[in-house]
Amino acid sequence: MQPFTVHGESRNSRILITCDHATNRVPEAVNGGDLGIAAADMGRHIAFDVGAAGLATALADALEATAILSDFSRLVIDPNRGEDDPTLVMRLYDGTVIPANRHVDAAEVARRLNLLHRPYHAELARLAARRTDTVIVAVHSFTPRLNGRGLRPWHVGILHSHCDSRLSLALIARLRAEPDLVIGDNEPYDGHLPGDAIDRHALQTGRHNTLIEVRNDLIGTAEAQAAWAARLAPIIAGAVADIA
Repeated sequence: MQPFTVHGESRNSRILITCDHATNRVPEAVNGGDLGIAAADMGRHIAFDVGAAGLATALADALEATAILSDFSRLVIDPNRGEDDPTLVMRLYDGTVIPANRHVDAAEVARRLNLLHRPYHAELARLAARRTDTVIVAVHSFTPRLNGRGLRPWHVGILHSHCDSRLSLALIARLRAEPDLVIGDNEPYDGHLPGDAIDRHALQTGRHNTLIEVRNDLIGTAEAQAAWAARLAPIIAGAVADIA
């Protein structure tokens, strides 16, 4: 079974939608398919980006674009981290200990890289290389509150690197024209992370790019995901046209 899903592969849009944290699935080959944490925790943002997969596929449909989605939990191995990132395999996340990761050694990390992480990135690279003008739009979601911290006020955050902010700044300008939205500029996280998926497939290759974070309580249902996709798609298309 492939560690990714490709949606709309035959489409020819220059926009490629990525969803690095699409699912909370734990493959059978990793600790028998169970990381040893409660089902409630596997349903939280620590295991995947809640609502992001539905939003990514709905956006791809609205933009007539291709989407690639991971098919393994970020707790197994995080496809949005470089291979040498110390947070590649998390042992503790937002207050939850991950028992199956507590004693993971270099050999097990290498096995998960070969089984999941590297095939995902190879497919993402293949899809991105189909056109010379590919634009990568990464779709993520964020929790309204981390344990012990304050509420996050943003509806949508746009993350970007100082190495290339062109598309992100165009997108922020268009989103801030929406009077009912609170938009984060590199919130709730900083957008520059050496070795992450955007760095690897966009910054290092000179492709236009942006990363969209939607607060996950806003996209908890298929209907909400479709509504947000319908709202965001023309804004994204407009921002791409702005920097063309």
